[in-house]
Order: sequence, then structure tokens, then C-alpha cells
Amino acid sequence: MKPILKKHLITQLALLLLAPLTALAAAETRPAQPNLVVILVDDMGYGDIGPFGSKLNRTPNLDRMAAEGMRLTSFYGAPVCTPSRAQMMTGCYAKRVSLPRPLYPSSPIGISPREHTVAELLKQQGYATMAIGKWHLGDQPEFLPTQHGFEQYYGLPYSNDMGGNGKTNANGKIIPLLPLVRDTHVIEAPVNQDTLTERYTAEAVKFITAHQARPFFLYFPHTAVHTPLHPGPNFKGKSANGRYGDWVEEVDWSVGRVLDTLKALQLDAKTLVLFTSDNGPWLSQGTNGGTAGPLRGGKSSTWEGGVREPTIVRWPGRIAAGSASDAIVSELDVLPTFVRLAGGSVPTDHPIDGQDVWPLLAGQTQESPREAFFYFNENNRIEAVRAGPWKLAIAPQALPKAQGMVNHTGPRLYNLATDLGEMTDVAAQHPDVVARLQQQVQQMDADLGEKSAGPGVRAPGQVADPKPLLKRIGIEYD
Repeated sequence: MKPILKKHLITQLALLLLAPLTALAAAETRPAQPNLVVILVDDMGYGDIGPFGSKLNRTPNLDRMAAEGMRLTSFYGAPVCTPSRAQMMTGCYAKRVSLPRPLYPSSPIGISPREHTVAELLKQQGYATMAIGKWHLGDQPEFLPTQHGFEQYYGLPYSNDMGGNGKTNANGKIIPLLPLVRDTHVIEAPVNQDTLTERYTAEAVKFITAHQARPFFLYFPHTAVHTPLHPGPNFKGKSANGRYGDWVEEVDWSVGRVLDTLKALQLDAKTLVLFTSDNGPWLSQGTNGGTAGPLRGGKSSTWEGGVREPTIVRWPGRIAAGSASDAIVSELDVLPTFVRLAGGSVPTDHPIDGQDVWPLLAGQTQESPREAFFYFNENNRIEAVRAGPWKLAIAPQALPKAQGMVNHTGPRLYNLATDLGEMTDVAAQHPDVVARLQQQVQQMDADLGEKSAGPGVRAPGQVADPKPLLKRIGIEYD
């Protein structure tokens, strides 16, 4: 055999032998289908937990989660609850899916069956799916979680201060008839809120345990810490921060139970857990509300305190322990990131606003894939836009009197890298930045509309004759 031919055959044989090993190595660099858990708290402020500076509330489990994962210090929700949850489920700005403000019981609108939810897309990839807690995307049968990709549901269909006229107790106080729902059936009305967090947590542990042999998606939106406050018996009166602190500390206990269950079942290395809040603290509630820490504003506002959330993401071995990122990330990004990790692809039949941020979480980049993030108010209008460290406020923003009134003349530009509290307007010094961000707003307005619905807005789900949930079990209420 000629030396050249012999050398060629040896080379080809070596390549054939190495090919399976090369393919295996490549496969190992891509995460296998991970379990995915979202823990969403209601009305928790940026400064309410230890990893984000709280000295009032004890949060040892969240401290541990941050030590084992990554703090996302520029993670954004929405000013209020329904829009935030719509964005989490659909990967779209709430205006795009026509859910810009909180829904009330028996609302004729809700999440549209035409929207692709993260649960539906993960279910297509073989995931077991469950939602536990506050849904708030419509309480009619067509809008409940089991119609939108979740195989199981256990929780309240809306906020814990809703429910209409309820029973009157011995002190003459009206108790809202809040319905606890399992799948599509009311199983308790009014719900005993004092044991709600404990029962939610037991359901979460049960679901994780039952589905440990296959990939699962657990969406766990707490009723806590929305007023009225209902810390459980084991936590009531135990914190140094009143009933609000009691409930924050019970939420921390619940997070610990989830993390401990994953560890006990040896699922840690297979599970990504995301902890965040839907919007900022309800400052008007005083001591019954939280704190935004160094941020200005709170719930219902587009100041940072209204939409920037205390967020931690943990996946041992995949996300660097004790790390932090200040890159812009949003609940909009949950859907595309989770679907990509599950091995699926995001449908292209209609646009979404989220981005796949896995490279950022994995430490492969320090840059957000998002060119700009838009702050919408409940009236469907953009009040501000952020790109990099720059935030341009283009409209008046609500602010509690206690935090000082603001002169809203003209656009205001803030450098969030040096002015986290949005105290110093530097628009005059950076007209080029102002012009660039105004152009971003104009482009988004061309898509979603400035004052009314633009071409990129999709209709919500709608029913002709909505009925209160409790009528199904023979209880009449307004």
C-alpha cells in the first residue's frame, strides 16, 4: 500500500472513531431538558429580601439561593399584576395582548386562546405543567390555567382583596368570598387565607415529587404579600417587621421547602429556579406594604421602584454561584428562554417581545440581547424607555407625595448606572441620547400605537356572558 494512501486511511479511521466522542462532547455542552420553576411573589419590593439589601426581613433561604445562583439586578415586570402575569405567560408586552390593567372577578375578557403560553409550548416538549397560586388572567372557564397549557391548577383566580360582597362576621366586617379553585372547580369559599401559603407549598412539593422522573414546569405565583396580609400561624408575630415581615418570611420558608425538595430528590443539577415579583411594593399601604430600597416609586408607577424586581435565578452547575448581572432582563424573556432550554422553538405566527437570555444566565455574555425596554402604564401608553444605563421618561409618572413631587416639563433622562434613585435629570447634557431613545419610542408606537391600538396589538379573549365562579356552587354574590 502506498504511504500516502495508508496515511489517508488511518486519518479516516481516526475520524470515524472520534466522531461519536465529539458528538457526545457537543451534546454535553447543551443542557438536557431541565426542570423549570418560577416562583412569583405579589407586590414584593426591590428592597424586601436579604440579597437586595433588606435589614428588616429575615430571608435565609433566598440568601442561600443567591449564594448558589445569580442575582438579576435589572429584571423588569410591569406596574401592576395582570399585565405582569400576561407578560410572563406570553412573552409579549401586556399592551400587545390587550391586558394592560388588573382584571376583576367576572370580567368578560382574559388571556386569548390564540396566544402561545410558556406552559403550552413546554407541554409540547413533553413537560408536566402545573400552576399554583394567583392566576389573574381571567376567571371564566375559558381563561383558567387548564385551558392554557397547565395540566393542573390550584389557587385563587385573582387578587386576595377581590371577590365581591361576602359574608358578614360577628363584628360586622364583610369577608370576601374568595374562591379556591382546583383545576376548574371551586373547592373552598371563602378560602382560609391564613393557611394558603402552607397549602400552596404542600402542593408544590407534591407536584415536584410526583414528576421527578420527567421534565416539569412549575409556575408558583404566590398570593403573598398582597394586602390584606395573611401570614400563617407559624409565622404570625415572629418577624421584626410586623405582619408584612411575617409574610415575607413565610414566603422565604416556602422557597426553602422547594429548594430542599429538589435537593432531596437529587434534582438540583437538573432544575432552573427563578424567583421574582410581579411589580413593586404597594407603598400606599404603609407598614402593610414593602419597600423599594434604593429605588424611587412603587406599584402602579413606571419609576424603577414600580417595575424593577428583586430577582434570583439558580441552576447549580449551569449558572455561576454567587454571581450577579445588571443587564436588562424581563419577564418577557421567560418564554423564549425556557422554550429554548426545553429544546423547542418559539412559534413565528405572531411576534413576541421576549428574548432568549440563556447566554447571559450561563455567563457566555454580559450583554442583554434587548436593544430597549419600554415602560407602559395602565392606560396603554409608554411613559419611559431604557437602553443600557439610560432611562428616558417621556410622560408624567405617578409618585407618592412622601417621595417628593416631580416637575414633569419635557423628557427627563436618567443615568441609572450612577443615579439609581432617578433624582437627576441629565437630558440637557445628552441630547444625542434623548433623540435616540425618542426614536425607539416612535418605533414602538408605530407598532403598538401611541394612544390607541396599533397594528401589532392582538385582541384579548372575550366571553359574551361572564358568570361569577361561585354561582357554579350555588353561592350568589355581586
